[in-house]
Amino acid sequence: MISFVAKRALAAIAALSLATFSLATLAFAQDFPKRPLTMIVPFAAGGTSDVIARTVAEQMGIALGQTIVIENVAGAGGSTALARASRAEPDGYTIAIGNAGTNAATYTIYPKLPFTPESFVPIAMVAKTFGVIALRKDFPAKDLKEFIAYAKANPGKINLGHAGVGSSNYLICKSFVTAAGVDATLVGYRGAAPALTDAIGSQIDGVCDAAASVSQSIGDKLVRGLVVGSTVRLATLPDLPTSAEAGLPDFEAQGWNGLFAPKGTPPAIIAKLNAAARTAVETDAVKKRFADLSTVAPDPDEHTPEVLQKLVTRDVEKYRKMLADDAK
Repeated sequence: MISFVAKRALAAIAALSLATFSLATLAFAQDFPKRPLTMIVPFAAGGTSDVIARTVAEQMGIALGQTIVIENVAGAGGSTALARASRAEPDGYTIAIGNAGTNAATYTIYPKLPFTPESFVPIAMVAKTFGVIALRKDFPAKDLKEFIAYAKANPGKINLGHAGVGSSNYLICKSFVTAAGVDATLVGYRGAAPALTDAIGSQIDGVCDAAASVSQSIGDKLVRGLVVGSTVRLATLPDLPTSAEAGLPDFEAQGWNGLFAPKGTPPAIIAKLNAAARTAVETDAVKKRFADLSTVAPDPDEHTPEVLQKLVTRDVEKYRKMLADDAK
């Protein structure tokens, strides 16, 4: 048996080791960052997550005094990127941007993933997005009522592109066809940008996308906006009706984008990253870019890691019910 004196000695050693570790961690956090960071984007360049990531990363880098390099890792609705992020060193130098698709719905669609919600530490929500349905410019239906009638007369023949099963754009598609009660073929791509490219080229009938990445193409008349899943019209698309105005109030498509770090990243570093993200979204540069994209920055009380964690927890359960039939 270990004597009382020995136990006291072991306890003292353990306490000293913990104190030394805590001091070392604090010193590391104080010096962070000493080199460029990497922000993993789960989709191809040009899509909503990519545009938001680049906008926020530039200003976060300024706040941190280091460059943040964007790494696009497309595939499997974002799960390829999240697997990569979950394996990164938990030192703050690798973070990822995610949404309700990549960080909530994916756990139902791909139940055998090599990571779980607990594999990540939330940093901050950085943007709120609004879903839009846009059609190829030569699609025969001119409004939502005509589209639904056409779709019901041609079940399974309409193709709507999205950024991959499990992505936020896929969730927009699912919400839309469910609310509309139509049978449409949902076509997955490695990101929103290639799906939009095919819609512009009339290779598919339309896309389920965020206003952030499709507004410009609608404005340039490369595709035709059908409806926005928002309660109010968007400033960048003033002629695009809301779902309620178009006669489909059950279609809701308001999403979020947030930053995550690998499990084990020290709280002091998370705090630094959170502060940088908060500073970034409050800059005039980000506000202007977001306004151009019909994207909204979080309210001041929504910047905390706790708020982002609540969103993830809520949406994991929400999509577990909605997407049970999509499980792989």
